[in-house]
Amino acid sequence: MPLLKVVDRDGKEHDVEAKSGLKVMETLRELDYGIAAICGGMCSCATCHIYIDAAWAAKLPPAMSDERELLSELSHHKDTSRLSCQVEMTDALAGMRVTIAPDE
Repeated sequence: MPLLKVVDRDGKEHDVEAKSGLKVMETLRELDYGIAAICGGMCSCATCHIYIDAAWAAKLPPAMSDERELLSELSHHKDTSRLSCQVEMTDALAGMRVTIAPDE
């Protein structure tokens, strides 16, 4: 399983095993310090908002229009913001570092 580096809302970094082929959201919502993912991955609530480490952001497929629109409405939006329900974990992303965004 590829390793995902997760920075929680308190700034602590955790090494977490993620399953290749699943959305990053699936891994993060199982963590005690993770995300809510209220809509279950339907790209409609932004409770799975994360920041992708800049070194990894370019390695991901670009966000689709619905994701970009939802992210643009968030007060904590950054250039590296993504919805974890829209990011598929792959072996090529092993070691990717993500930060859980503040609650909106």
